[in-house]
Amino acid sequence: MKNLPLKIPVFPLSNFIIFPRTTVPLNIFEPRYIDMINDSLKSNKIIGMIQPKNLKEKNITPELYKIGCIGKITSFRETNDGRYLIELRGITRFENISEIKSDKKYRILNVSYEKFFEDLDEREEDLKFSDLELIFKDLKSLFEKKGFIINWKGLEKQNLNETINALAMASPFSLEEKQILLETKNIELRKNKIAEILSTYSHDIYENNTLQ
Repeated sequence: MKNLPLKIPVFPLSNFIIFPRTTVPLNIFEPRYIDMINDSLKSNKIIGMIQPKNLKEKNITPELYKIGCIGKITSFRETNDGRYLIELRGITRFENISEIKSDKKYRILNVSYEKFFEDLDEREEDLKFSDLELIFKDLKSLFEKKGFIINWKGLEKQNLNETINALAMASPFSLEEKQILLETKNIELRKNKIAEILSTYSHDIYENNTLQ
C-alpha cells in the first residue's frame, strides 16, 4: 500500500466498474480524458475508475460514489483520429475521501486504501468451479434474454476470482447493483451477492447489445 498514490485522477463512468486483477479495454475520446491519459503515462500510469451519481441533473458536476478501483495502464495505442485505446489492469479498490481543486479539466481525488488490504492478497479464495454452475446457468439465461453475447468458454478458462469479477463487470445489472458488487468485501460474498441479485430479476427482454 505504501507505493500507491493517495492523489489520483479519476474517470467517472456510469454503469462501469473494474475489479482488482481484472483487465478491461477502454476507448478514450473526450479531450479532458485524453489529457488525463497523457498525464498518467508521464507518471505512474495509474487512474481511478468510479461511478458518478445524479446523471439526470444536467449542467451539474455529478457527485461520485465513495468506492472505486484504481487500475494501471498496461498497454495503449493512439489512433489516427486522436483517441487512445488502452487496457487497464485493476489493482485495488479505494475510498473517495475528498475532491481536489485543480486547474486540470479532469477530476482528482484524495483517496484511502485502508479498507481494501485484501485486494492485494495474491492467495486464491477457496471456491470450486462447481460453486458457480447455478450462477452461470442463471446469468446465461439473463444475458440471452437481454440480448448480450459473451465468450463463456473464455471465462471458464480463467481462475475463479477473475471469472466472478468479469461476470460482475459485464453483467446487465443496474448502476446501483454493480456498485453493490464493487463494494462487497470479498469474492465469496460477491458470488453470493450476484446470485441474490439474479433471484430478483424479471425476464424482460431488452434491446440487443454485444459484449466484446
